[in-house]
Amino acid sequence: MNRRKESPDHHDAELVLKLYDLRREPVMRQSRDAIAKFLPRTVEDVLALTKPDHPQNAAWRQVTSYFEMAFSFARHGVANPDFLAENNGEGLYLYAKVQPWLPQLREMVSPVAFQNAEWMVANSDSAKQRFEMFKKRVAQMLAAK
Repeated sequence: MNRRKESPDHHDAELVLKLYDLRREPVMRQSRDAIAKFLPRTVEDVLALTKPDHPQNAAWRQVTSYFEMAFSFARHGVANPDFLAENNGEGLYLYAKVQPWLPQLREMVSPVAFQNAEWMVANSDSAKQRFEMFKKRVAQMLAAK
C-alpha cells in the first residue's frame, strides 16, 4: 500500500525525534559509522556486505533495516515524506551508494531491497533533491580515490 500523508503534524515531529533518539544508541552509532565509511565501487562490494560472515554484515543489516523502516512510515501514510526526508538524509545517502547495483542486489539477495528508499525518491521532492545531491557526492568521492 502506498499512501501519502500530505502535511506534517506534531505526530511527524514526535516520530522524527524518536528516530533521532534511536540513532544515538551506542551499537547503532557504531553501525552507522561503519556503513558511513562504506563506499562501494562494484556490485561485489555491496554483495559482500550481505554475507553473514562479513565483519560489517551486522552493521549493514542494522542500518539498512533501520532506514527502510523509517521510510516505510512515509510510504504507508504514517509520516509526511518530505518532512521525513528532510530529517533522514543519511538513509538517502546510503541509497545513493547502492542504487547503481540495486537490480543485482534485488536479484541475488532480496527482491524488496531498498524499496522504501526508492519510493521516497519517487514520491518526495525533498527526498529526490537530497538523493541527487548525495549521488553527486558519491561520484566525487569515488573519483577522488
